[in-house]
Amino acid sequence: MAYNKVHSMDLALPLWFEVGSLVILTLILVADLLIIIKRPHIPSMKEATGWVTFYIGLALVFAALMFVFAGGESAGQFVAGWLTEYSLSIDNLFVFVLLMSQFKVPKKYQQEVLMVGIILALVLRGIFILLGAQLIQNFSWIFYIFGAFLVYTAYKQAFAGGDEDENHEPAIVRLVRKRMEIAPHFDGAKIRTVFEGRKVWTPMIIVFIAIGFTDLIFAIDSIPAIFGITQSPFIVFTANIFALMGLRQLYFLLGGLLDKLAYLHLGIAFILAFIGAKLFFHAMHVNEVPFINGGQPVLWAPEISTWTSLAVIVGAMTVATVASLVFRKQDA
Repeated sequence: MAYNKVHSMDLALPLWFEVGSLVILTLILVADLLIIIKRPHIPSMKEATGWVTFYIGLALVFAALMFVFAGGESAGQFVAGWLTEYSLSIDNLFVFVLLMSQFKVPKKYQQEVLMVGIILALVLRGIFILLGAQLIQNFSWIFYIFGAFLVYTAYKQAFAGGDEDENHEPAIVRLVRKRMEIAPHFDGAKIRTVFEGRKVWTPMIIVFIAIGFTDLIFAIDSIPAIFGITQSPFIVFTANIFALMGLRQLYFLLGGLLDKLAYLHLGIAFILAFIGAKLFFHAMHVNEVPFINGGQPVLWAPEISTWTSLAVIVGAMTVATVASLVFRKQDA
């Protein structure tokens, strides 16, 4: 594949850097989890802002290290991938806010729910990254599938998002309610409790299942999107880790503001559609499908650079945010 050969020179990261990065990031996530277990609380605006700023700064430091050890192309791919996944993670927060409200999760225990959601998201995305990398390596036509899926997702995001019933439960949650005996009230963060002399499940198990199902849907959406920016599994995985870091604190920081970002979903839809088109063009460059150009690469198809992708992603999110704030001001 010509595309991969062109970029492979700029993606040769030292093994110690890759292993060391994954070890350090794992330790940070474990420390974050231990903080929640030992001190469950509702973070203040100051605390949440500090943690979100720290994680964003950490991602930028990592990008700078990528620039030093692997060059500008790799650093640009990481930043573009991180911003894409971050924007999708913010979209994920909309669903988390609805779930917490729908299941009436006590605010004190929402951090535990969010951390479980983040761990599930990392596991699911890790699985999809491995599958996606294998598919890309062995089947170049998968780029056409990924591209079409992202364009379809963008359409749903832009035009069907507002029609969903906020109180509609996934089918798997309804099935669990029928098959499992659920206590009427939470018992802290426990998933099992004693009710009327019997061991039963608490509503927390329903919340965890709903969060897990949501993570699965977002993993299916997000992995093709970032593979449209880079085919390096290391960059894909680290971009996802950094996008999920601080998501718990961001939930408490933006929880009351998310509903005011009226056009955020349109910005995300534009990004997904753009990356879908980019995947189509890349698929044409490495084309092996017999009924397209006789199975030969379509060389006239434009090749969109990493820096162009980065500019489009930043521009789309900026325009969506500014438009939302202007709309909110005019409405007020």
